[in-house]
Amino acid sequence: MFHVVYASSALQPFSKPELQALLEHARKKNAKLGLTGMLLYKDGNFMQVLEGEKEAVMKLAAIIERDPRHKGVLILLRGTSEEHLFPNWTMGFRDLADDNAAKTPGYNDFMNTPLTDGEFSRDPNRCMKLLRLFKKNM
Repeated sequence: MFHVVYASSALQPFSKPELQALLEHARKKNAKLGLTGMLLYKDGNFMQVLEGEKEAVMKLAAIIERDPRHKGVLILLRGTSEEHLFPNWTMGFRDLADDNAAKTPGYNDFMNTPLTDGEFSRDPNRCMKLLRLFKKNM
């Protein structure tokens, strides 16, 4: 199973209806492509993991990278695993600006980190730890 994790910044913050529309579209597309994953959003910043067959993940990641609604796409991790890390999730989602998100056991301010390569390169696996934390507590 291949996975890619990226972070990016929206050109303009998404409203709740815009996020809902984005999720509905992503869930349909991912189900069709056999992909799973999770999306975190906070204050105009995204972090997403996509997983599945390598060709499908890379193709979708390239489309996302060209999406004009965001900028500064930063690939944090690429790798493989024996099985899906986010099985049965065509796209799990959490808005980290929600007060309940901060109450999640183990929550940290990772999404407050500036979206720069230097910040993430110190410990690129932090992003996967954060995504898995929310998976566990959803």
